[in-house]
Amino acid sequence: MATGGNAIRGTRVGAGPMGEQDHGFHADRVAVSYWDALGNETVRYFAAGIPDAEIPETIDSPHSGLPAGRDKNNPPALAKSEPYKTHLAYVKERRTDEEAASLLDDALQQLRERRGQ
Repeated sequence: MATGGNAIRGTRVGAGPMGEQDHGFHADRVAVSYWDALGNETVRYFAAGIPDAEIPETIDSPHSGLPAGRDKNNPPALAKSEPYKTHLAYVKERRTDEEAASLLDDALQQLRERRGQ
């Protein structure tokens, strides 16, 4: 198909206004640097008018996934996560072996009564 002599479709060729006149004015902002335990720096930008209390103290570093803080010399440590527990592990925390045996005996007795044994 022929393009009709219009090789650059959708673009404006020639001199004209550029930058802020075309795209609007940039809002005032503040750059805040965060560092993780590996020394990676991440810069986040926040609106200049917000109070410091609303700017987070820690973020997750996109480079390493580690927590990153504002203090370069003292980055936050990785929080120790608790290993995954199964449902049985939680039950064993709540019940003693004697309580578990008693509950099992009661449940088996009810089952036998329903079946007529």
